[in-house]
Amino acid sequence: MRENYAEHIRSMYPVGSRILLVQMGDDPRPIPPNTMGTVIAEDDLGTVHSIFDNGRRMKLIPGETSFHIVEPKKRGGDAR
Repeated sequence: MRENYAEHIRSMYPVGSRILLVQMGDDPRPIPPNTMGTVIAEDDLGTVHSIFDNGRRMKLIPGETSFHIVEPKKRGGDAR
């Protein structure tokens, strides 16, 4: 079942997609709300690895950290 979850996360947040961090959970050094970032990887646990425009990198867990996709990565011939 965990494999299906990871595949679901990969389809929702493809590498290269732009995301908006809405709010972090309990973190001693939180990234400010409304910070934009880019998805750089997803792992087999369904964690979304991101780099934010302020230079911070963070592993985001859907459901624990509030974020959403703003601009999906175009698939196919788009050279962006």
